[in-house]
Amino acid sequence: MPEGTLCNKTPVTTVEQLQSLLSDKSGKQYYEEMRQLDIDSSALWAAIQKSLKSRLRTWLEICAHCGMCADSCFFYLANGRDPKQVPSYKIQSTLGQIVKRKGRVDNAFMHYCMDTAWGKCTCCNRCALYCPFGIDMGVMFSYLRGLLFSQGFVPWELKIGSGMHRIYRAQMDVSSEDWVETCGWMCDEYQEEWPGLEFPIDKPDADLIYTVNAREVKHYPEDLADAAVLFHLAGENWTVPSEGWEETSLAMFAGDWAGCKQQVESVYAAIERLKPKRMVVTECGHAYRATVIEGPYWAGRKNGQTPVETLHYVEWVAEALRTGKLKIDPSKKIKEPVTYQDSCNYIRNAGLRSCAREIMSYIAEDFREMKPCGEHNFCCGGGGGMNGIGRYREERNVGLQVKRDQILATGAKLVVTPCHNCWDAIRDLEEIYHIGIRWSFLKPLLLKMVIVPEHLKPEEE
Repeated sequence: MPEGTLCNKTPVTTVEQLQSLLSDKSGKQYYEEMRQLDIDSSALWAAIQKSLKSRLRTWLEICAHCGMCADSCFFYLANGRDPKQVPSYKIQSTLGQIVKRKGRVDNAFMHYCMDTAWGKCTCCNRCALYCPFGIDMGVMFSYLRGLLFSQGFVPWELKIGSGMHRIYRAQMDVSSEDWVETCGWMCDEYQEEWPGLEFPIDKPDADLIYTVNAREVKHYPEDLADAAVLFHLAGENWTVPSEGWEETSLAMFAGDWAGCKQQVESVYAAIERLKPKRMVVTECGHAYRATVIEGPYWAGRKNGQTPVETLHYVEWVAEALRTGKLKIDPSKKIKEPVTYQDSCNYIRNAGLRSCAREIMSYIAEDFREMKPCGEHNFCCGGGGGMNGIGRYREERNVGLQVKRDQILATGAKLVVTPCHNCWDAIRDLEEIYHIGIRWSFLKPLLLKMVIVPEHLKPEEE
């Protein structure tokens, strides 16, 4: 069967296509059709010849099979050091074989590649730190995902996520009207407690433009309000755009590079329209990677930079604490042992380790590092889209054991998690393994301990 009704080589671009996929519970029909999906070997090989450039070709050829990448991978460690979980094996047995066979592969092999690319790798890029040649299997798996997406071999949930971005420019069916309405609703809800609170929309020439994760709009609107309150207390001149407000990219997880380009260009268009001085990205690792690290290249920006200077939320918080825009009440600092989950995408891949430690020095009295930590920390276990893929839930749950053991070794019961995927993975970790921990974004913690300037306090009745 060359093309299925639901599983096919065509990206989702209409609401009707999206609804058909969503109505297929757990992707049952989708995966049935995938078993019959034909591979267009000529198109696959043509794509490789066009896009597999010298860096990736060199990496495939120079791997010495030394195995030094093995212990870098939490899947390898969590699965009893299974040789088939060694990063070099995983990429050589998938992408390496597609290249060697010049795209002449069958359906069963493409299934194997899909199950490896999304079920055995989160593209955390930790392996690159330990390879003596600097080979990055995470980058290569991202490339492989793109090839698989083009042939229709992509997990059901990510086919849906990619379609959401193409239709709504958001990872969920949240329209610009929904977004603006939610901002107004949250502002109204919080104004009594915080006099003068504003949620400025489409304000030109602001010092900061704030972009978010659609999950906050749909499921955690209080996160939006917390951000507004902290900007308010810090005296920031800020705004949010009515369009181009969503900076995450499930299209990136899916390997839908055209969808990635459309998504990030909507954010950049908002910047060009409103002309803020800087942008602040919410507490989300992959959103920062998609918008700030990868995004400029998808958008064809030759300098590799966003249109204005862009900060991850931890950078803004560290700066606000350092400059005194936000001040912490010493009596309200976290007294209990606390640890910090380093997100792969803004710690390892963007070098923001010091910002995280600076924040913890202000808010915690007993901060305990995981071992290893910083750029060497292990992935939470849910990155790269794995949190949301039912097909690989058991693989994800096994992988969580490494993070479980890291947290237990600190003795901390509170985990600070300024990243949506990390937050979800550690929440699920507790639900599965019951180790007695709590987890939190930065915003609610800060609001419990920040000193409120007198002129911003509500009047006493």
